[in-house]
Amino acid sequence: MSREIQVLSELVQRESLFVEKLNTEMGRVVVGQKYMLERLVIGILTGGHVLLEGVPGLAKTTAVKAVSDAMALQFSRIQFTPDLLPADVIGTTIYNAQKGEFAVKIGPIFANIVLADEINRAPAKVQSALLEAMQEHRVTIGEKTYHLPEPFLVLATQNPIEQEGTYPLPEAQVDRFMLKVVVNYPSMPEEREILERTALLDKPSIQKVVTAEDILSARKVLSQIYVDEKIKDYILNLVHATRDPERFSLKDIRRYIQYGASPRATIALLWAAKAHAFLRHRGFVTPEDIKSIGLDVLRHRVLLTYEAEAEEITAETIVQKIFDGVEIP
Repeated sequence: MSREIQVLSELVQRESLFVEKLNTEMGRVVVGQKYMLERLVIGILTGGHVLLEGVPGLAKTTAVKAVSDAMALQFSRIQFTPDLLPADVIGTTIYNAQKGEFAVKIGPIFANIVLADEINRAPAKVQSALLEAMQEHRVTIGEKTYHLPEPFLVLATQNPIEQEGTYPLPEAQVDRFMLKVVVNYPSMPEEREILERTALLDKPSIQKVVTAEDILSARKVLSQIYVDEKIKDYILNLVHATRDPERFSLKDIRRYIQYGASPRATIALLWAAKAHAFLRHRGFVTPEDIKSIGLDVLRHRVLLTYEAEAEEITAETIVQKIFDGVEIP
């Protein structure tokens, strides 16, 4: 088995070379925010949608645009606003008077990478228009179903719910995001570099260094990354601890959890951990991969009770207690 893992690790190292080129190109326009950029790459590698949350001005949109500019893929941006309609996202049928028939006009969702900018500024009916696309990679317009191009990925940004003019995302849609990444302020040296770059007249340009074939090939290697049975048990224990914390001697957090994570979280945790190992040129998953990516996979899937909100207990606090309480293999 060790020989097989060594061969697989060598394969991973070869297949992951394009990631260094991608990081270099993104670094031309995005200062710092390495954590956010790595999570975006994990989403691309796994085909898992990513939700970026943070106050305006933290380069969320810039980062997504940088990722798309470095990839030879079709990119589409949808600016979510309160007056947006579902047809503005997925498309609609239009009557052609000359031909006397209806024709389909496809929407901006038909792209490889879709930037859903400020997704929580549109009402629920518009957000729900993405449900079929995000889960099944297809949309229904009229009576016909249309498949979306592969790879297909939704990278969404949102401002904190507390801000004026925002709507909470439906739980069904939130669960379809593999990762929810909370974007923080840059450090002082990073912000100094941002300040210096704004004074430059020549803005850096990004070269397209990644193709769709690179991504699809990497996904095949990703599926081969070795996951030990004990690691799988660890993933299951973590997810089940969000539903039945008493079973793992975590009864003190039971009253704070209204609903635990769904089976979609189990799948997301496995694939995100594989991608995390892939980025570190390893052909096997370790508990550290699970712990490193786990908060981003689980924070939006644990729904809290009113008691938790009253005591200002956050989902991040609950998830951290679960990681601290569940035994590491």
